[in-house]
Amino acid sequence: MKLNEIHIRDPFVIKHNGKYYMYGSRGDNLWIEGGGFDVYISSDLENWSDPIEIFAPPAGFWGDRQLWAPEVHEYNGEFYLFATFNSVIVKRGTAILKAKAPEGPFVPHSDGAITPSDWGCLDGTLHQENGKNYMVFCNEWTQVFDGTMCAVELSSDLKSPIGEPKLLFKASDASWAKPITVPPDIMAIHPPGMDCYVTDGPCFYRAKNGDLLMLWSSFTEGDNYVQAISRSSDGTLFGNWTHESSLLYDNDGGHGMVFSTFDGKLMLTLHTPNTVGKERPAFFEIEEVNNTLVWR
Repeated sequence: MKLNEIHIRDPFVIKHNGKYYMYGSRGDNLWIEGGGFDVYISSDLENWSDPIEIFAPPAGFWGDRQLWAPEVHEYNGEFYLFATFNSVIVKRGTAILKAKAPEGPFVPHSDGAITPSDWGCLDGTLHQENGKNYMVFCNEWTQVFDGTMCAVELSSDLKSPIGEPKLLFKASDASWAKPITVPPDIMAIHPPGMDCYVTDGPCFYRAKNGDLLMLWSSFTEGDNYVQAISRSSDGTLFGNWTHESSLLYDNDGGHGMVFSTFDGKLMLTLHTPNTVGKERPAFFEIEEVNNTLVWR
């Protein structure tokens, strides 16, 4: 398959044994019951295998619909898939799956969602710092209206949370973030006069000088979906987060991540456009300049 033939959102790429592995939310069943996750494999980022199913919810699995934002991290020689699940009786949250290889098959690892059971959450990602594992995730705007970015420590086996989540920042803290047009189904529970702001897709990049950058997405004027960069004041997860005014991508695309190619190029991947049914993964060469990320 060619890259432009792949219909996924939220692309996430890892390298393993000379190949690229790309994961994402299936674009054709974002909102329905059922579904699963696939991987696409490539040696050049342009020509890809057909989708290989790596997980389908087994009978009795708690999250049987709206399977979103899979990303895979290698840890202690095995592969852990962080992904968002939902059901009619359990709130949306991020759980962790496990496999011996990046092409799966993945099986449930955490006992349900890592995120709090009474929160609506999505887009969990792994962050490692000072010998500890953390999951950074979004408390969804549909519940809190001003979406937040939060972090919770994980046990060393990545099975369970340690302690309570901590707030990192709110979507509206970024000067460029603008309220979204609220869909009718949310309008019914929307407090009069309260604006709604989105947080999506956290991912981290460590600059050469040690600065910790977070890539994440939200909306600007005209419900334009964008890719942004924020920076910790002290290079740690729990520093004071400030938000760069220049957007990394500002043309109806986001939920991206950064990786390096086998020949040392720095790449941004994201989905664009953000229109359901039309989204595709895209790759852009970028570089680090003055401790931030810019187009090459």
